[in-house]
Amino acid sequence: MKYSIDKKEQYVVFSPQEEKIDSLLAPALKSEILTIHAEGYPHMVLDLSEVKYVDSSGLSALLVGDREFGRNGGIFVISGIQDHVMKLLKISMLDKKLNLVSTLEEAGEAIFMHEIESGEEEEEEED
Repeated sequence: MKYSIDKKEQYVVFSPQEEKIDSLLAPALKSEILTIHAEGYPHMVLDLSEVKYVDSSGLSALLVGDREFGRNGGIFVISGIQDHVMKLLKISMLDKKLNLVSTLEEAGEAIFMHEIESGEEEEEEED
């Protein structure tokens, strides 16, 4: 699987440079997601701007990312979703479950807002 990775202070941007995430590439994507999570990054952005097709195994990889990063209070954000992929997300109703944004800038803002909201919740629990 070809990809680029951009490690920021609080999160990682992972950008597959593939047109399809199908049964051949989904295991590699899951592996990369789990590796990034294991490295201790609290948040991840998956940039799908080059991906034109995702099948059910690709959707499974997205759910793995959402579950793993959400487990420790982090956030898994998906950006740059192409029309065909968005249709599949809507049909499977995953557009309601996953954190979807249009651009990498919006992804950064979503992570920032998530951290603020998480910080407020922790303060409320301490009171």
